[in-house]
Amino acid sequence: MSDPSPSASASGRTTRLERMLGRLFGRTDEKKDLIEHLREAQEHDVIDADAMAMIEGVLQVADLQVRDLMIPRSQMDVVDISAPIDDILEHVVATSHSRFPVIDSNRDNIIGILLAKDLLRCLVRRERDLRAMLRPAVFVPDSRRLNVMLDDFRSNRNHMAIVIDEYGEVAGIITIEDVLEQIVGDIEDEHDIGRDEGNILELSSPSGRWRIRALTPISQFNEVLGASLSNEQMETVGGIVTDAFGRVPRRGETIDIEGFRFEIRRADARQIHLLTVSRLTSTAD
Repeated sequence: MSDPSPSASASGRTTRLERMLGRLFGRTDEKKDLIEHLREAQEHDVIDADAMAMIEGVLQVADLQVRDLMIPRSQMDVVDISAPIDDILEHVVATSHSRFPVIDSNRDNIIGILLAKDLLRCLVRRERDLRAMLRPAVFVPDSRRLNVMLDDFRSNRNHMAIVIDEYGEVAGIITIEDVLEQIVGDIEDEHDIGRDEGNILELSSPSGRWRIRALTPISQFNEVLGASLSNEQMETVGGIVTDAFGRVPRRGETIDIEGFRFEIRRADARQIHLLTVSRLTSTAD
């Protein structure tokens, strides 16, 4: 009996690859079946928990849209082209971003992207023409799939895109980091609390506003903020907030719990990472 021809062998490999890709990006039932097999492999120590989490992140990227991960319009840190350059510099330093959408009068009129390094170069050279240093803004629909968005970022070498809704209005922004975090988990950036700053960072006093890691124990939250959240059902702040929503909330969503307003600052489809908490009413008698 003769051996199979090289073309037949290649065809067989192609068919198996197509079946695998079909499970990754095809029907929901096929994805569930694949995940079940992968979880069995994890139970038998064939793959570890981190690898499993990344695989699940890849699958979610194929299902999610830009609107699911974008930074909402209300939370965009923007630069107004008409502002004095000294004020712009102060804003850039205060927010510590590397890129800023630049507007002309209102948030629907984005005229470009300002890189912090370009602003620094401009100041060193004593130049004052802000428009000359702007990079082109990339606009994408909020319905774009995340896997397509990631491919766009990679091929065009952009790190930020302006998200528009079906009416052509600015809905928010999305960065390559947002998409990558969906796959690999949280990546610390300029918004996060430094490793040496603990779980809770006070932002304003005495009004009461804090930036808090979602994994902060409720007991620590109560001690620092003088709160009385119950830890009978949940152990972390992120857990109690997720339970109050009844689902994993999206970035920008807020909820009031026991006299505090919790705003989601960083989150993916699996869990909350960072919150801003403000006091609604005094907890003192």
